[in-house]
Amino acid sequence: MDMLFLLILCFFGTAILTSGQVGPLYSTPRKTVTLNSNRGHVFREEGVWNYSTMLLREDIGVLILGAREAIFALDLTNITHKKAMVKWDVSPDNKKMCSYTGKNLETECHNYIRILHKMPDGRMYVCGTYAFSPTCDYMSYTEGNLTLESKQHKGKGKCPFDPFQRYASEFVDGELYSATSINFLGSQPVVMRSSNKTIRTDYYSSWLSEPQFIGMKYVAEGKENPEGDDDKIYLFFSETAMEYDSYNKLDVSRVARVCKGDMGGQWTLHRKWTSFLKAPLDCPVLQTRLPYIIQDVFLFCPGSWTTCVFYGVFTPQMDALQYSAVCTYSIHSIREVFSEGRFKTLYNDRSVFNKWVTYYGDVPDPRPGACINNDARKKMISTSLDLPDKTLLFVREKPLMDEAVKPSSQQPLLVKKGAAFTRIVVASTTALDGTTHQVMFIGTASGSVLKAVNYDGKMVIIEEVQLFKHSEPVKILRLSNTMLYAGSNEAAVQMSLSACDHYISCIDCVLARDPYCGWNLNTSSCIAINSIDPDTHSKVVQSLRDGHATHCPAVESTKTIKTFYPGNVVRLPCQPASNLAQVQWRVNDHPVENSNMYHIQHNSLFILNASDSDAGHYTCTSVESSNGKDYVIQTVTYELRLGNYMGHPSVLALVQEQLNTPLILRAMVIIISLLLVALLIWNFYQGNCPVLRCFNKAVERPQPMSGFQEPLQIVDRNKAASVGCSSNSNNNHDRITELPSTGSQHNGDNIV
Repeated sequence: MDMLFLLILCFFGTAILTSGQVGPLYSTPRKTVTLNSNRGHVFREEGVWNYSTMLLREDIGVLILGAREAIFALDLTNITHKKAMVKWDVSPDNKKMCSYTGKNLETECHNYIRILHKMPDGRMYVCGTYAFSPTCDYMSYTEGNLTLESKQHKGKGKCPFDPFQRYASEFVDGELYSATSINFLGSQPVVMRSSNKTIRTDYYSSWLSEPQFIGMKYVAEGKENPEGDDDKIYLFFSETAMEYDSYNKLDVSRVARVCKGDMGGQWTLHRKWTSFLKAPLDCPVLQTRLPYIIQDVFLFCPGSWTTCVFYGVFTPQMDALQYSAVCTYSIHSIREVFSEGRFKTLYNDRSVFNKWVTYYGDVPDPRPGACINNDARKKMISTSLDLPDKTLLFVREKPLMDEAVKPSSQQPLLVKKGAAFTRIVVASTTALDGTTHQVMFIGTASGSVLKAVNYDGKMVIIEEVQLFKHSEPVKILRLSNTMLYAGSNEAAVQMSLSACDHYISCIDCVLARDPYCGWNLNTSSCIAINSIDPDTHSKVVQSLRDGHATHCPAVESTKTIKTFYPGNVVRLPCQPASNLAQVQWRVNDHPVENSNMYHIQHNSLFILNASDSDAGHYTCTSVESSNGKDYVIQTVTYELRLGNYMGHPSVLALVQEQLNTPLILRAMVIIISLLLVALLIWNFYQGNCPVLRCFNKAVERPQPMSGFQEPLQIVDRNKAASVGCSSNSNNNHDRITELPSTGSQHNGDNIV
């Protein structure tokens, strides 16, 4: 019964998902391109793996890249230029200790760099797993050298023990906020601020229940705040749900937050968070029943903190559902749930489950979990140390909010079937008409990045760029002003945000609806908008919301003369100009359809058993629709001419010849086999076969009596070699094992 619940949910969830109307949310990438077409660069160091931690230092022009037992300083403009490197190996004693505890010496007992943060003085704070003994140090980059300061100290509670465990961290005003596991087994999760007086979460499972930490973001809400509120640190994670009645563990997505000025309680919650609250995070993918799980989060703030929006990527709990989603949450909607929403409380009705229900009782004043603001200061509460016990006891027992945080527009921004989403970053760019657009770059489990924009509620995936050759999952994404950086287990890559030159025509450039690109009518090329002189704006074509390419000149046709011979199969290639384009064929200005004469594939036309009448003018056009209007992206023309076929055998003749050749060989094999059988029978008849003599000797050999073992026969080696039945004693030869008879036939292929 315990599995039946989830199976039913999975089945009906899949049925509803596939039958529901996806509408404009479901998108297909218009182009699928390689990294080279986006002017990409790849960095890989021999013997180094796991390029999954990055810190952009635009102030000094380097990308700090953390990997397994190595840290690199790479040129931001071209990461193939390695400026510096420092090794941070695990000592032999630590490796032995790690392996003695049962960890894998080859994969787990290394130092995986996990924490990289810039400090106020320009130095960097770095931590690694150090063979399940997390360790931290300080690092500097001066005069082209990357140096660890050898001030190593324990990183327990700051960095994970397990290199494959999710974690989160943020560095704010010289203090590290971290979310990880605090013990070797990974069974004690903690959200902690490392300072002179460490503040952390309590051990109650109602605070954290087997969490998977995803991301941590700092929002300066105290700046110019009329309420005198404090800055916040927001934590995104998934955990085992407390509020559902089920024998099975059901995961849910959460957002939690703490106040930057939290100092813990005086007695109750001493050196524990007094402001830790968490709420469900909802991303309703169509009508699926199981909650989607958050995998990454990005904070986008176009202006002050009041404009901040969180972008999250979500994947299903069941592998049967192959849809991933992007949901957005405004800072206002999250604040509203924490500051005005109801709480959940534990209700024990003596059943198997401890039910969490909505709390309708009185809420203490000051409000539990609230930061110290002007109202609290009026009541002589200047720090969390002054909070009354009734407020502290309430928040200790009821950290979970009743209402879930809903996404903007009450639905996902993007839903896509295929490889699972893993990471997301969001860039802002200004279009030709002066409007600002947010461009999402979404990493996938297949090693690609999707470039997507939302225009008035309609999602457009401009392109999918394959970053890694071996389909390695994207483990990290980072943005600079003009570049995107990504890391996987095998390599780190860099690509331009505005690779416009791979669009081949004006229509192709405009229909891409890429806010970074526009078509220059003077130079007949697709160029980056930020490189355009203001005086030449009138000569540049860009249409983002409508996707109209009416101002573009007609596409020029490419003509190829092709010769064919009667009886052959003729192939005319024509690759669609985009994933959204449809290929249309015409011969002598008449449409071509699949028939006994023609076979149309997505990238070719095949003329079957060509004859003299197939000579003529063939045209292939790639047609793409945009807002109800069809545009011809490219035209390929073939002039098919009849060749001089004297001495040129047809394909059918060649095929017949190929078919006749095996028949001759088979006939020869049958004749030789018959001769060998006849020869073998003749030898049997004459009694000259060694095998027959061997068989006769075996028949005449006396059988041992029941209950006694036959004595071992020691035979002279030379005599044994002369016996006809001992043809070969090599143990490498195949042996046949007799199976006991069961009255049924055995397939020899199943015998091992």
